[in-house]
Amino acid sequence: MIKVTANGASIPALGFGTWKLEGNDAVRMVRHALGIGYRHIDTAQIYGNEAEVGEGIKTSGVPRADIFLTTKVWVKNFKTANFIPSVDESLQKLKTDYVDLLLLHWPSPVIPLEEQIAALNAVKQSGKVRHIGVSNYPTALLAQARALTKSPFVTNQVECHPYLDQSKVIAATHAAGMCLTAYSPMAEGRVLNEPLLKDIAAKYKKSVPQIVLRWIVQQGHVVLSKSSSEARATENLAIFDFELTPQEMAAIRGLARPDGRTISPDRLAPEWD
Repeated sequence: MIKVTANGASIPALGFGTWKLEGNDAVRMVRHALGIGYRHIDTAQIYGNEAEVGEGIKTSGVPRADIFLTTKVWVKNFKTANFIPSVDESLQKLKTDYVDLLLLHWPSPVIPLEEQIAALNAVKQSGKVRHIGVSNYPTALLAQARALTKSPFVTNQVECHPYLDQSKVIAATHAAGMCLTAYSPMAEGRVLNEPLLKDIAAKYKKSVPQIVLRWIVQQGHVVLSKSSSEARATENLAIFDFELTPQEMAAIRGLARPDGRTISPDRLAPEWD
C-alpha cells in the first residue's frame, strides 16, 4: 500500500470509507476490508456507526497499531464544553484510546473558528489524537484556520472526482504541507457511465471505479472508497499494479465542469472556491 506523508503523518493512500454503512454491514465490511489489506478506516460521529466500526476493527485480528483510523467531530459538538466529551465518546465507541486523525467535519459559522481550532488542538495535546485536520474547507477558510492552529493540519478532506475542479483547494493544501483526502470519488455513481473512463478501463482491463481511484491516488492524494460488497471492496484495492499515462491523467481532468459538485448541504456548505 502506497502511503502519503503530510506534516508528520503517514497515511495509507487508499482508505475504506464507512459513510452510510450501518449495523452489521459496517462490522462486516470493516472486518473484511482489514482482512484483505486495507489499513486506513474512515468514519465520523454523524455516521452513527463508530461502535460498529470499532467492533469490526476489534474482531479483524489486525493490530490496532497497524491501522490508520480517522473520525470527525460533528458541528453540534464544536463548542468547547462539548468537544472533548464528544471525542471521549467516539473513543469509547471505537474501542480505542486514540485515533490517528481527527477532523472538523464541516465549517460552522455558528461557533467562532478560534474556539473550534483551540478545542481541536487541546484534544491533540491530550494525546487522544495523533494528527488533526479539517474537512470541506475552501481555501480562504483553510488559511484562516491554519493561522489559528498550534499543531499543523495534515489533511483537508473534500469531495474530489473527475467532474469537479479542485485545483485551487489542492494547491492551497499542498502549499501548507498537507495532503488532500478525496471523498465521493465516484460522484454519487455519475462516473460509471462516462465513455472516456470506460475506454480507459477497457485498455487496462480494469473497472471504471478502479480507473477513478487510480487517477486520484496517482496525483498524490488520499482517497476513500466505500462499498457494502466484499467483491467490490476487493476490486477497489487492486489499483496499484498499473499506471495511467500523463495524457490519460489530463483527459480525465478535462471532464471537470461547473456543475460537477454533488455534495453541498444547506446550512453546512461554505462559499466554495
